[in-house]
Amino acid sequence: MQRLNYIKASPRAYEHLAALSGYFHDCGLPDGLLELVWLRASQLNGCAFCIDMHVADALKVGIEARRLHLLDAWRETELYSPSERAALAWTEAVTNVQDGHVPDAVFAELREHFDDKQIADLTFAVSTINAWNRLAISFRSALPKTPKGVR
Repeated sequence: MQRLNYIKASPRAYEHLAALSGYFHDCGLPDGLLELVWLRASQLNGCAFCIDMHVADALKVGIEARRLHLLDAWRETELYSPSERAALAWTEAVTNVQDGHVPDAVFAELREHFDDKQIADLTFAVSTINAWNRLAISFRSALPKTPKGVR
């Protein structure tokens, strides 16, 4: 059961976070990559609301269902490109920063595939989904009756 409607309780904060989220669709990073990292961070955080939303969004941008099903085991498959693998490792390190900070080796791998702006944007994107996850988990955001985009 939802604890609090944080959107109604603090609409200005919600609008600013939503505006930041909107930025990522125009920042130059591929939508598919963004959906993968948002979904992976949401899996790590155990955010059912965000997992549900980002699976639907990933399918809409053309990510194969198989890649979504295996995302939590991405290291064990060859279904992800080297740049996606670097971004996923970065996502995990940034999301789990309490587990020993972000290792230099993970950053070095990221640097091989992305420029400074892309790295900054990716890190802002990961940080933003972590904020959404924490809001949805803290206030127990309810899943929609039907997944987004499904009738």
